[in-house]
Amino acid sequence: MPELDSIRIDKWLWTARFFKTRKLATEAVSGGKIHLNGQRCKPSKEVKIGVELTISKDQLQWELTIVGINSHRRPAKEAVLLYQESQASFDKRQQQIIQQKEQRALTPHTEREYRPNKKQRRQIHRFKQES
Repeated sequence: MPELDSIRIDKWLWTARFFKTRKLATEAVSGGKIHLNGQRCKPSKEVKIGVELTISKDQLQWELTIVGINSHRRPAKEAVLLYQESQASFDKRQQQIIQQKEQRALTPHTEREYRPNKKQRRQIHRFKQES
């Protein structure tokens, strides 16, 4: 297989497993969630090895450098080898994850959104049929 020297940014994000589909990756790039060397870009922008990316997703942020390019989506173990994340970015993201977990633990269960279980759904249906 020939070695690629550049690839579309939306396709790279998909192959590196930051997004589940190419469409989600395209929407993220178009929405300004992805910055290439500190600048917004379009989904069709070609990226090369050595380019710096900033990815904002789910209130988390990655600052990484592209070190590999794949044309096809590969397993997660191989996808991790396509980029190198800065240590400061990794530490900051881990701290954010810890804060989110603590925030969820402090929120009482009654305030969290939840779906009724099977028994509760049956009770709701019976109640609606009676009225």
